[in-house]
Amino acid sequence: MTMQKPFAITLDPGSSLANKTGTWRTQRPVYTSHLPPCNAQCPAGEDIQGWLFHAESGNYEAAWRHLTRDNPFPATMGRVCYHSCEGACNRGKLDAAVGINSVERFLGDEALKYGWQFAPPTSESGKKVLVVGAGPSGMSAAYHLRRLGHRVTVIEAGPLMGGMMRFGIPQYRLPRDVLEAEMQRIVAMGVEVQLNTKVTDICQTMADGGFDAAFLAVGAHIAKRAFIPANDGARLLDAVSVLRSMEGKEKPMLGRRVVVYGGGNTAIDVARTAKRLGATEAIIVYRRTREKMPAHDFEVEEALEEGVMVKWLSTIKQADGAALTIEKMALDAQGNAVPTGEFETLEADSLVLALGQDVDLGLLDGVPGLERKDGVVQVAPHTLMTGHPGLFAGGDMVPSERNVTVAVGHGKKAARAIDAWLRGEVLAPKTKASIASFERINPWYYSDAPQTVRPQLDLARRTSSFDEVQGGLSADNALFEARRCLSCGNCFECDNCYGVCPDNAVTKRGPGQGFEFKYDYCKGCGVCVAECPCGAIDLVNEEV
Repeated sequence: MTMQKPFAITLDPGSSLANKTGTWRTQRPVYTSHLPPCNAQCPAGEDIQGWLFHAESGNYEAAWRHLTRDNPFPATMGRVCYHSCEGACNRGKLDAAVGINSVERFLGDEALKYGWQFAPPTSESGKKVLVVGAGPSGMSAAYHLRRLGHRVTVIEAGPLMGGMMRFGIPQYRLPRDVLEAEMQRIVAMGVEVQLNTKVTDICQTMADGGFDAAFLAVGAHIAKRAFIPANDGARLLDAVSVLRSMEGKEKPMLGRRVVVYGGGNTAIDVARTAKRLGATEAIIVYRRTREKMPAHDFEVEEALEEGVMVKWLSTIKQADGAALTIEKMALDAQGNAVPTGEFETLEADSLVLALGQDVDLGLLDGVPGLERKDGVVQVAPHTLMTGHPGLFAGGDMVPSERNVTVAVGHGKKAARAIDAWLRGEVLAPKTKASIASFERINPWYYSDAPQTVRPQLDLARRTSSFDEVQGGLSADNALFEARRCLSCGNCFECDNCYGVCPDNAVTKRGPGQGFEFKYDYCKGCGVCVAECPCGAIDLVNEEV
């Protein structure tokens, strides 16, 4: 057998192929886009990384407009959202999470200061949509539906817009001028709002108004009760009524000694409100331990700072005039709270029950196709449509966690589903990109930059007024905080790959256009992958 000589090519040094190395590769780099963990965690579906990108360049109006594509209430949400996005932030594994909520509030306040408005729809669809409830979910849906060109009418049973944001969140957390301004901005888009009007029959209301679809967003305004034996001298109130009455001219008379029964954020709000109304003692009675308390820990801390007391592992057995009989609880081997048979007496001028709320579903009586379970309406998860065609529901009315951010997200999701349904289309569930995990990040490129701490009202003024407790960021602090974002999983055109490539295989496509690889020159060494700060390049096996 005759061996052939190896085939060889001699290239002219001036040839365009002289330095090509691509045939040596076993892997090639590709630019990728991954879902930042903050975006993935946001119940309102905000593109957090996207609007932070504008904010870190100092273009705050562009950041606000990018943010409000998904959430029309940044000034409100910057105050009341529990910012689970920050718990998912990769920066938290370096020093501290990016203060996303702080920057969101800053952008919202800037919009109010400078009077930024939403653009009206570019065209009209000719369709009419009814929204029942002017709370966070209903007004979010109204905003998104109006942007899509639909005529929207919101019918609200109460005297003011805002729902549980107004009637369930105290003013020291959410100033009413901020809430009202963000509501009115939606009205200015052409959304019609009818206040002091209760819908009792949804099908009849839709027929009378000629509506093509409806979104139901009735809040949980009915307080749950507990059986507590009480005589006529005992003063029992419910937390929802107490907080609602704070919006009227006559403030509730709770007395000097106030006991609140419950362990959620509403219980905390009522106790802190009682202190501001002059109570010398505000005591929360909760049957489990602090670790099991559903209220957020930072709210518990603020309440304790203001002098609110908590009796853990305690339950109320009887109310006899001003005397409450408290039974002590203990944890069994499984960690459950069980009665001990030990009792004590607690003096109280009023007992406020904060045991949760239910939704009034009376407007749905007689509607065919609906399924109710555990006091809520069953809906399709990705469209929020009920079993009755054209009837959608969200917020407190459906099975979900009950908070403002979730409700806002439901409004957006329902609006998009309603729009598709009105056009005769089926809204397919979205497939999410892979999460940009911390392991993708190259942290050595980022210097330590501790999170900016928002200012707080001094303690004396906190307990003697309803002034806002949490302050906002200055422009300089907001800029600094936005620039702490790591841009997890997505290229921000730092030029690292362009600078470190030994083969000049990276080409700039222009500002905002990113880069591309010239694979004829790339030998697949992976230096670009190792040096990408945000993990936006993958090495994939070369196709044979």
